[in-house]
Order: sequence, then C-alpha cells, then structure tokens
Amino acid sequence: MSSFESLGLIKQLVKAVEDKGYQKPTPIQAKAIPAVLSGRDVIGGAQTGTGKTAAFALPILQAQYQKRTKDRSPRALIIAPTRELADQVEKFVYQYSKGLGIYSCALYGGVKMDPQIRLLRRGVGIVVATPGRLLDHAERGTIKLSKIETFVLDEADRMLDMGFLPDIKKIISLIPSKSQSLLFSATYSDEIRELSKSFLNNPEKIEVARRNTTADLVRQTVHPVEKSRKRELLVHMINDGDWDQVLVFARTRHGAEKLSKQLTKDGIQSVAIHGDKTQG
Repeated sequence: MSSFESLGLIKQLVKAVEDKGYQKPTPIQAKAIPAVLSGRDVIGGAQTGTGKTAAFALPILQAQYQKRTKDRSPRALIIAPTRELADQVEKFVYQYSKGLGIYSCALYGGVKMDPQIRLLRRGVGIVVATPGRLLDHAERGTIKLSKIETFVLDEADRMLDMGFLPDIKKIISLIPSKSQSLLFSATYSDEIRELSKSFLNNPEKIEVARRNTTADLVRQTVHPVEKSRKRELLVHMINDGDWDQVLVFARTRHGAEKLSKQLTKDGIQSVAIHGDKTQG
C-alpha cells in the first residue's frame, strides 16, 4: 500500500498526518489525492468512515500553500448538507492548516451572521458552508466567489435528498466555470449523474465501496440489554471506549431530547438533532 508521501503531499502535510497517528492512506485517499493534486475534476463514490474528508481537504490545503497570494478572497469552497458536517470538515481543515498560513471558516444557519461576516472580511482561503447560508451571504454581498479555484460537493446524495438541488445549481452558477470541481457521494442516482454532468469536466471516477454496504472502517456489534439499562450501557461504552464523536439514533424527537439531557447530566456533552431544528 502507498504512503502519504508517495501520493505527492508536501512534507508539512505528511508530518501532520503522521503526527495524528495515520501511517497509510485509505483507498479513497490513495486514489483521490493524486487526482486532485493533478488538477483533475473528480467524482468519488465513498461512504462516511472511508477517510474522504482528507481525500479532498489535504490536496486543497497543498494547492493553497503552494499558490500563496495576498488576495483575501476564498479560493476553495466546500459545500456540506448539514451544519454538523460543515463544522466537522472545517475543524479538519483547521487542524491540518496549522503552520501553513491558510485560514478557513464554516458558514451555516442557526447562528448569527455577523461573526461569520467578520471572519470573511478578515480573509479566509477555504470556506466550508451549507447551501442556504452560503446563498444568504452571496445575496448580501458578504462573500466573493469569483476567485474560487476548487469547488467541492460533499455528500451530494444527502443534499439532493434534503431538497438542496435548486440551491446547488444556483451556487454552481456563481463560481468560475474553470474551477476544479469535486463531487463525493455514497450513491450514484440518476439525479447525481445528471448533476455531475452539469459542472464536472471529464472527471476521474473513483469508487472504493459498493453502494449500500458498510464502510470497511465501520465495525458493527450488537449488545443485548434490558430497556431500563440501555442508557447505563451507552454511558459505559462511551467512557470506556474513549469515543470522541458518537451518533445515537432515537425513535422519536422526545426520546432524542430526553437522552441528550440525560447524557449531559452524566457528564457527556451532547445535543439532540431532529426535524424541528434547521440544518442549513
């Protein structure tokens, strides 16, 4: 298997990756990183848990580092379906951009725009955004998209499922047609294919996981437990496993809110996400 260095990454990024404990790239990283570094458009079939964020974020960071400019306009735009994913991707970019002189920010709804506007005015090279909030900024004139060199649609299938297709088409119309474009999706529906044809130029097609299969990095286990002890087991597993990020599905909105409050009382920071809370 190839190393991160053999993929063409600069030594600063290789060191940053290795310092995080990663020695070998995942299949999507091994295939996508060289393609993105070469300037090719890419359509990637990869599920959550395959390391796809690094597959596009690392080469974007390298391109911006090697093409440093005094222009404070964003040069890379990453669109994500939810505020949680946008925040997660931006945190990844932030962690790996240390020492490179590259600044980033996340734009999503549910929070005030003023702090986001101040960050944009200060100057950022990479913007990670949800569709709705990005268009809010574009309509207000608080973000300039004319200098975008790399455009990423992350989890495109989820965005279409959430009804963001009109917003995506509008965003595509606002960025330079010559920009490098990347699309990542866990599935390839007819809508995804049509969307990709509308803005990808002779893309390299990369698929590392069969559709509707569990990602290789995801382990599935079943723990039979009495209903009255489910929360006790969950707390034990989170603490004992030293898990940093956990997604728990509940049957109802009330159940999600109740569990979140209980976990908080148990000293585990949590938040409930459901249909009554806006994502973008």
